[in-house]
Amino acid sequence: MADMKSYYITEINKRRKWEEGVVNHGVLRQLTSLQGFSLEEVLRKNAKSKSWFMLGTFKGSSDQAVVLLEKTAFSNESVEYLCQNTILELKSENDNFYTYSAKVPVQENAFIVTVICPAKKDCIMQYTEHERFVVTETADLYKKITIPYLKEKEKEGESRIQWVYNILDKKQESNRIVFDDPDPETGFILLPDIKWDGKNINTLCLQAFVYKPGVKSLRDLNGTHLPLLRNILENGSVAIEKKYGVPRSKLNVFIHYKPSYYYLHVHFKHVMFEVYGFEATRAHLLIDVIQNIELKDDYYQWKTLTYTIREDGELCKRFKAAGTYPTPWTR
Repeated sequence: MADMKSYYITEINKRRKWEEGVVNHGVLRQLTSLQGFSLEEVLRKNAKSKSWFMLGTFKGSSDQAVVLLEKTAFSNESVEYLCQNTILELKSENDNFYTYSAKVPVQENAFIVTVICPAKKDCIMQYTEHERFVVTETADLYKKITIPYLKEKEKEGESRIQWVYNILDKKQESNRIVFDDPDPETGFILLPDIKWDGKNINTLCLQAFVYKPGVKSLRDLNGTHLPLLRNILENGSVAIEKKYGVPRSKLNVFIHYKPSYYYLHVHFKHVMFEVYGFEATRAHLLIDVIQNIELKDDYYQWKTLTYTIREDGELCKRFKAAGTYPTPWTR
């Protein structure tokens, strides 16, 4: 009888979570403004990228949400319009230097809004301001510290990347696909990053997701993956030039390590786009990755990799507990 009661309680909880999910999706799909957003905390703000990261809840939803606001870049097409319609107010002058505050037309003051809901603990931590440390991950430390950590987080990690599987299965964002090679071993799907407005070519940003299962990060790559990596570099670049007119010589194509999520993906960004994520402690150019593996089949299983991690993160705590003392790093 107790088992039957437990079963019904479990089923009721499942049903409640499903219903909450339906309600939340319905609320988010009908958003036309942020008036229903109740701000709890500003997690982080970045003056260089003109972006804000906020935590709160939406009216009609019980889940916490992370909202990202990012100012879009001015497009080349809008320059003449801005020159004719921007109002200036002189603030200071010195010799031949004049500084003004400017009021631009409302249509040129747009920004991109990204909503993550429900926002789980790791997601909230990812967008929260925090001190960072540089760690040097040897092959031995990767085996002793990083791999056990990833295995413990594997189940949770799978749920965090459900959105990737939705793209690969064509359940979501299929209308945004730029290139699709369905080969299970060497194929990938290419589409614009959600943070790119799709208009300003100088801020072009796309991502390629591999179809081959089980490849989580740079550390997993070896000689058997060379056909896949070459395919991404060659055909991804060709597809971008064909659709956007940007040649390979104007693309930075790279892989992050440590990645923000563990499913192999490759970034394509315009060389003029100065953005967080392309620093030496994180970005590995795909052409270099290919050449390194050509030199040594298991190069990334033995390579010492340096990257940054959050002070409050679990991985940082494990490195400290193991006696590796990372050096404070300030962005």
